[in-house]
Amino acid sequence: MDFGFTKEQNEIRKAVREFCKGEFTKEIAYDCDQNHTFPTKIWKKAGDLGFIGINFPEKYEGQGLGVIENVIVFEELCRGDSTIGSAIALCSFASECILHFGTEEMKTKLLPQLVEGKTLSAGAFTEPDHGSDITSMNTTAVKDGDEWVINGGKTFITNAGLAGFYTVLCQTDEQAMPSYRGISMILAEADRPGISVTDVGNKMGIRSMPTGEVVFKDVRVPAKNLIGQEGKGFYQVLQFFNESRIMIAAQALGIAKCAFDRALAYIKERTQFGKKIGSFQVTQHKIADMATKIEAAEMLVYKAAWNFDQGKTDQKVTSMAKVYAARTAVEVADEAIQLLGGYGYMTEYEVERIYRDAKITEIYEGTKEIQKNTIASAILGKLK
Repeated sequence: MDFGFTKEQNEIRKAVREFCKGEFTKEIAYDCDQNHTFPTKIWKKAGDLGFIGINFPEKYEGQGLGVIENVIVFEELCRGDSTIGSAIALCSFASECILHFGTEEMKTKLLPQLVEGKTLSAGAFTEPDHGSDITSMNTTAVKDGDEWVINGGKTFITNAGLAGFYTVLCQTDEQAMPSYRGISMILAEADRPGISVTDVGNKMGIRSMPTGEVVFKDVRVPAKNLIGQEGKGFYQVLQFFNESRIMIAAQALGIAKCAFDRALAYIKERTQFGKKIGSFQVTQHKIADMATKIEAAEMLVYKAAWNFDQGKTDQKVTSMAKVYAARTAVEVADEAIQLLGGYGYMTEYEVERIYRDAKITEIYEGTKEIQKNTIASAILGKLK
């Protein structure tokens, strides 16, 4: 059993960390957060340096590496800054659906654009009336000759408005029983007539990432835009979640470290009652607890990533990694605010923003309650 990283993995970590130190600034992060702006220049530089789609095959301009390497990138980006890092880490969200299930034509056309920082992608899965329930869709796609006609709406869609294309879950067979057997996955390019996007408005956190409501009104796409097999969309998105939830866990892990780094630097410098507050036992215990939680989360995240790369995906471990890393991010960020006291509540000291960014990791890509359902189901099986 080897818990160490390879030379190449360590070099990736070092490269991303140096990139973050050189490009991420408090001023840029503040602007992104307050003005809800996407860090376009930094995103493009990340693409130039090969930090996007590192797990894509080389023929699509990726580096042919694994989920572990992608986790390293996600973790370091979000450790560098929770706001900027999260926006860049999720710039290619749901593109794995194209990679694993799409046609060669789709892959060749779309994936290099993502890797090179020329476009963003989005997964149009969540619906206003369904939330975490993806077993049925109000969004429909009806075959009309050699085209699909899509109608419906999606909400809380990451990268909506900036994405060059959407991976859309649609009900293509409304008579299917159960209904999820009639769900398909279809590619809809963002410039198709009939697609409209409305920003969801002010958010608690991840404000540099656009989040919107996407409406499809008689949107026509070629029949060849079907991703994978007709009626298999539900199963395909579950496979995608096995990978994407590891990446959200990595995001959470990075955010936890982001908060921890700020708190640690503060307690080493801040003086109270004539002593550095890091010398007080109560402070030391807080730091010990924070570090222990981060270490435990890291073990789960990388175990889930290793499993995936070995072709041994374990939904239980994946959900454990996601739910625990997300909880750790929230708790560590909360404790960081407490350690900084009144300063922790001020935007200048960043940890309040990191706390706001952390919370989303317990909600998207399956809420913590959904993850616990998955874990319990794996342990208990079907009870009669």
